Amino acid sequence: MITHHLNDRLLMAYSAGSLPEAFNLVVATHVSVCDDCRARLASFDAVGGALLEEDSAVMASDSLATVMARIKSGAPTAKPDGRPRDAVLPVPLVDAIGGGLDRVQWRAVGGGVRQAILQTSDKASARLLHIPAGAAVPDHGHQGMELTLVLQGAFRDEDAIFQRGDVEIATEEMEHTPIAEPGQD
Repeated sequence: MITHHLNDRLLMAYSAGSLPEAFNLVVATHVSVCDDCRARLASFDAVGGALLEEDSAVMASDSLATVMARIKSGAPTAKPDGRPRDAVLPVPLVDAIGGGLDRVQWRAVGGGVRQAILQTSDKASARLLHIPAGAAVPDHGHQGMELTLVLQGAFRDEDAIFQRGDVEIATEEMEHTPIAEPGQD
């Protein structure tokens, strides 16, 4: 059960399209597995949509004919999307990687920890971390906000335990030592 959620500020910024690409990836991945945040995001999207509807749009003169032609042509049959499925990675990450965990290019960083840096814009970075069960990431601080989304297993730091689907939002003021819980990497 997810107990650590995205805050409203991040969800509103995602809805408005104002987050860096790396943060968009984390938010999209989290809302794909979190009913609560998905519902809250939908409410922010609805507010944004209502604000956009306030502007009166001019319709093309053939709009009705175009819509009627599409209706008469029949609805396309739903087909499987053909995307590879992965037991660990939610769909937004599968899309970003171009496949499942078997497609990830891991690099060792020491102590059994591996990372893969995902290609995103230069305003923020996104990376996958594989931390062996029971291993600790050295005590560290942050330069700006860091979002950590647990995909498998769990970790704890000085403040809480984070499990699959949970998001930790770390700021510049935070120093911590994440430790992967025993049992699963």
